[in-house]
Amino acid sequence: MIPRYSRPEMTSIWSEQSKFQIWFEIEAHACDAQAQLGVIPASAAAAVWERGSFDIDRINEIERETKHDVIAFLTNLAEYVGEEARFVHQGMTSSDVLDTTLAVQMARASDLMLSGIDRLLTALDKRAKEHKHTPTIGRSHGIHAEPTTFGLKLATFYAEFKRCRKRLQQAREEIATCAISGAVGTFAHIDPSVEQHVADKMGLQIEPVSTQVIPRDRHAMFFAVLGVIASSVERLATEIRHMQRTEVREAEEFFSAGQKGSSAMPHKRNPVLTENLTGIARIVRAAVTPALENVALWHERDISHSSVERVFGPDATIALDFALHRLSAVMENLLVYPENMQANLDQLGGLVHSQQVLLALTQKGASREDAYKMVQRNAMQIWSDGGSYLDKLKADSDVATFLSSDELEVLFDLDQHFQHVDTIFERVFT
Repeated sequence: MIPRYSRPEMTSIWSEQSKFQIWFEIEAHACDAQAQLGVIPASAAAAVWERGSFDIDRINEIERETKHDVIAFLTNLAEYVGEEARFVHQGMTSSDVLDTTLAVQMARASDLMLSGIDRLLTALDKRAKEHKHTPTIGRSHGIHAEPTTFGLKLATFYAEFKRCRKRLQQAREEIATCAISGAVGTFAHIDPSVEQHVADKMGLQIEPVSTQVIPRDRHAMFFAVLGVIASSVERLATEIRHMQRTEVREAEEFFSAGQKGSSAMPHKRNPVLTENLTGIARIVRAAVTPALENVALWHERDISHSSVERVFGPDATIALDFALHRLSAVMENLLVYPENMQANLDQLGGLVHSQQVLLALTQKGASREDAYKMVQRNAMQIWSDGGSYLDKLKADSDVATFLSSDELEVLFDLDQHFQHVDTIFERVFT
């Protein structure tokens, strides 16, 4: 992932330095376990920790000849450890190192993304409660529907990201597995206790049955969850983009002093951050299908998954981590315009109360079909001619048969739409 859309905390997890450090720790911990079993001398295990090191340039130099990254690493490690290096990697295979390392990296990446979700939840919690009773228009198909509150809008996103957090936590637990089982996963040349020791030291669970590789259904689930979270990011970003449109302008991204919106039009204030988030969501979701296709490997293993994961493992996690923090900042600094929300709510002269009138007419004895016709014909006049919907209804003799002017006015009370806001907030925030 390019630096523009990266946070150093996440990119460091996927750096060459971090990767080889994890490789070293896996090999060193395995040596400790082998020494405890008496398979290798204790002095050899100690030597790995004492003298073990690596040089990335040297590893790359060796790999250009060997065409094998793990062998290149082990060769370089031996140059530091010396004669005792012959006991390193006893009974292990490359996938033991590669897959366990990927599990460590994905678990650590998950922790950062969980932190990002927590920041976003805090911002949504604060802003939702701040605007719990701020009236705004609810829309379906992009068209005015019925009144809601801006706080309720944000509460839906809070609940959604709570679900996202739960899914990511579960995906983290599922992906954080260790495999130190040797060729084709049979433990023929290494004791299963070595795997348990390495897992404990690296903060992982053991893979119950590996086939030389950790089964890729775990990885598919992980990246599918990232894809869902990215879609939730996009949903909130899209809502803000729509609210920032000039014709709406109910909320907008913070526009800082000195910020420029256009090279040609100095007046522009564009929703660039949320547009950016929409694009980043596409990058994250792009990892989902390849992850699903990686599940079906040949027999006990092949490496068709490897090149794919080397690209989208870092890219998807780095992109989503960046997106979560960018979206958090957007919500923390979001400019909200309640007066514009109210103006938009009033724009159609009260049409948003049509269902209240429809239901009241049926309660007074009108058939639903007749009530619908009375309500709709007056509503269509407002669409074409403007004016007050309440006045239109009061002047309709058919409506007057069932509802008095005073009864109609009660139906246009905005507060009746918000009588259960507290109940919804209790469901979401407790």
